[in-house]
Amino acid sequence: NTFTSHQRVRGAAGKTSKLRPINMPPVQPSSGPIAVTGASGYIGSWVVDDLAKHGYTVHACVRDISLKSKVDHLLAMNEKGYSGCVKLFAADLFKSGSYDEAFKGCVGIVHAAAAVGYNKETPQQVYDGCFTQNEHVVASAVKTGSVKRFVFTSSCAAIVHPHPEKYVFTESDWCDQERDPEKWRKENIPTNRDLAYAMAKAASERWMNDICAKGETGFDVISVLPSHVIGPLICTNHDQGWSWQNCIKQMLQGKPYTKSAGGRMLWNIVDVRDVAISHRLCLASDTVKNGSRYILGAADPSAELFTWQLQKRLQGLFPSIPVIGGEEMDGDKPKQDTQNPPYLYCTKAIKELGLEPIKVEATLKDTGDSLITLGLI
Repeated sequence: NTFTSHQRVRGAAGKTSKLRPINMPPVQPSSGPIAVTGASGYIGSWVVDDLAKHGYTVHACVRDISLKSKVDHLLAMNEKGYSGCVKLFAADLFKSGSYDEAFKGCVGIVHAAAAVGYNKETPQQVYDGCFTQNEHVVASAVKTGSVKRFVFTSSCAAIVHPHPEKYVFTESDWCDQERDPEKWRKENIPTNRDLAYAMAKAASERWMNDICAKGETGFDVISVLPSHVIGPLICTNHDQGWSWQNCIKQMLQGKPYTKSAGGRMLWNIVDVRDVAISHRLCLASDTVKNGSRYILGAADPSAELFTWQLQKRLQGLFPSIPVIGGEEMDGDKPKQDTQNPPYLYCTKAIKELGLEPIKVEATLKDTGDSLITLGLI
């Protein structure tokens, strides 16, 4: 297959060819199984749960199906009385042909697997796990001859670039706009995790859009771009260090937010359950087409909170917790203002997919409650 050429892949990070809509039909529960990569992860698990709840047969792909901490919560979904079901398959993102068996007969793929650095991967491993190794997933999908829709879990990192004050990002933005070419290049990937992740997600989107538009796959690809994903954790394994849900845990433990200088950041909050629902809506929608992108950020300004505002909101929701961490404060005001944060909303997903976002208060409360129930705080 021509798309597996490494020369072709390396060139895919540039301009995408003009997309030709493939107009594949919506994928419904009666159409056939859906495979989910990264099924044991935080987002992947909620995708599996939502699909099974809505009647789909789900092929849940996990690297090691013998690890109870990674699969017990997935198997438990078969005991919830859902109209769909979950079947486990062993598959490794870094092994060619690994997904062949799991994808057999599937009409849709949700590709949520990625090496994002939470497990101490190097920046190069992050890049490979988020871009280079996607060849394995796409190749297995093509082999089936049955896949019609391929939904890719990208990231808002693929759209955010240097921007003027109050700039609102949309699906037409790409992360390599307005960049210093000396800093924004592949040679710097081994030393910069954030660069590696953003470049990999953008390159993956463009490459997959391109090969699907040229008719090399037989399916269309739609990308979902989540921002700051929080919401209830299903199991303790979802408490991955440095993840957004882990940051909420740290704050509820009274520790400062440390992923940005002084804890200063604007949180564009999206509920993990809304992320999962959006993947299903992309599979079932009759309006999406090849190359469609959907930002999953704040539903409206009420869901975008500076860290100090998030801290206050958590204090109100969890009054029994004596100290909740956050950003550096000077009395009741931030020590410094957050400089030029990105603004982004899930407006398109609401309009085109029919997404009905969960209120941010419920997201925050359910996140904290799950952390307490799981004994993580």
